[in-house]
Amino acid sequence: MPNIREIRERIASIQQILKITNAMYLISSSKLKKARKALDSTEPYFYKLQETIESVLEHTPHTRQLFFDRRSDIPDEKRKKGYIVITADKGLCGSYNHNILRYAEKTLAEAPDIDNCYLFVIGQVGRMYFQRRMNSGGNAAVDGEFLYTTQNPTLYRAREIAERVIDKFEQHELDEVYVLYTDMINSNLQETRTVRLLPFERRHFGKAPDGTMKKLPKAAFLPSPEKVMEYLIPNYAKGIIYGAMVEAFCCEQHSRMTAMDAATNSAKEMIHDLSLMYNRARQAAITQEITEVCGGAASLNK
Repeated sequence: MPNIREIRERIASIQQILKITNAMYLISSSKLKKARKALDSTEPYFYKLQETIESVLEHTPHTRQLFFDRRSDIPDEKRKKGYIVITADKGLCGSYNHNILRYAEKTLAEAPDIDNCYLFVIGQVGRMYFQRRMNSGGNAAVDGEFLYTTQNPTLYRAREIAERVIDKFEQHELDEVYVLYTDMINSNLQETRTVRLLPFERRHFGKAPDGTMKKLPKAAFLPSPEKVMEYLIPNYAKGIIYGAMVEAFCCEQHSRMTAMDAATNSAKEMIHDLSLMYNRARQAAITQEITEVCGGAASLNK
């Protein structure tokens, strides 16, 4: 059994760790509330933007728009696909990073030709993971200049990312763009999912269950429906990326809260067990001292 000093030092060490895990839990809780509030305040704008795009499409059934170009002449095995993968910047968040990385690996494995897959990774953990895989020759190409953090997602950052992938789509460097992220279904359930960012399809904006749209009388747009879409679609793409970034950030903070809460409870249990051990060792030391005193007194009386 360890002596009293060793037990006391270990209890003090665990108490310091307990303070850190409890502080990390509170910080993650605060960040989660802040991110949710920011998303709730911007969602009405993007919902209205989606309704506007839907209205334009309903009145212009034959719009020739670059963002809706599915490039059907290119076979699937030769299509250049870009994947925006959202991970965390650091660990200590349970299985959050593991789940999204495994999901991304599975998605890439299902691609017809991995040489035509390009990764745009948000988050230091995912960036380092895929760069190591790329250097070992076992994964898709990672854009080394695509350096974005997941902390405190903003519309400005989402706009930069959207402009970058849209530019590559317009230059025919990419034929399809997908966003891979973790969505928070509720406080107890998180789900990794894929959202196609480009090219858009009319069914993305249809309200009917089958994705069809109403065909309304054709309307005139100045200067043209294509010019209107050139302004609306990039903003809508920015909204999709921003929403995915906030959802992923909320999932990360919630996972970290859960992990830190479990660590705090484990630390409390360890302190409780060590306290019992300390009390036993202390009682044994006191009993031994009393025994020694009694023994010494008895020898003096003899």
